[in-house]
Amino acid sequence: MVFQGIILAVTPPVAGRLGDRYRFKQGHRIPIITTGISFAAMVFMAVAFTLFTDPGEIFKWILPILIVFWLIAMSIFTSPALSTLELFTPVDKLPRAMAILTIVANLIYSLEPVIVDIIDYAGAPLTFIAGGAVVFVSGYALKKNSLILFKESNNGEERPIAAITFDTQKSKFGYIFFLGLALGLPTTVMFNVFPDLLEAKLALILGGISGKMMLVYLLVFSALISLPMSSVVNRFGLNKSFWVSLILILMIMASIFLFQSAWVVLCLTVLFAITFTSLSVSSLPMAIKRSNYYEKVFCVGIFFSGVAIPDSILEAIQAF
Repeated sequence: MVFQGIILAVTPPVAGRLGDRYRFKQGHRIPIITTGISFAAMVFMAVAFTLFTDPGEIFKWILPILIVFWLIAMSIFTSPALSTLELFTPVDKLPRAMAILTIVANLIYSLEPVIVDIIDYAGAPLTFIAGGAVVFVSGYALKKNSLILFKESNNGEERPIAAITFDTQKSKFGYIFFLGLALGLPTTVMFNVFPDLLEAKLALILGGISGKMMLVYLLVFSALISLPMSSVVNRFGLNKSFWVSLILILMIMASIFLFQSAWVVLCLTVLFAITFTSLSVSSLPMAIKRSNYYEKVFCVGIFFSGVAIPDSILEAIQAF
């Protein structure tokens, strides 16, 4: 858990800096993305074939090393890949694009309560083979479909088709890191604290439903309202939407801890899902807008470093 926290906090900015370097050295950031994806797929396959050989006690020493390599590989391509968001859509449409990413992410996260059962049913080797194949195929698809977005100028600079502003503003690194923290804190509370808390407080009116299943419903609801929420964010503006969502979600989280009435907590949980969706849709576009064009990938890495830190700290504490 400690290594995971360090890797998830440090690797995204490093990968972002490398991604920016490749943007202007080779015309695009695809090499750093494909390198991370290939490395992650390779680790998946290495784990799968290691399990096939039934290594016994030796694997207990090998597995942590492979996990560290896998975390590094995943972190390497996350920031450069998500920073391509600006290439697929103009800045004023970023909330809608982010809403689509939120839908996909929340639906995937909603599998968490049942993913262990799926792995147990399929078996660990087959699971890792499937994981490696999915990562490799999706990486290939990203590379194949992303290269057409770039137009190289004479000096090799990355030129996106989407109408973005080639700004010269100074990147606000501290503010971008804060934006990541603002999203990371409620995300950490939702995944690590809410399942047990909601199960205890909503038992009277939602008896028989586990806290993990409540989290699934919360994530699915958030996914369903992501596109409508992106329209609201566009209407009110990124800055106003972010700050209103942040203030409200902090108040709602505090209220969920304080109130004991099951119906009140249920209403607050629904409001949490709404504000969390608004925060998810607005925070990354805000980070992209606050970054200099020539440091976009690095700034996205700083953002995701901020997102990872609250969860890393909490999981490290729980591990000890």
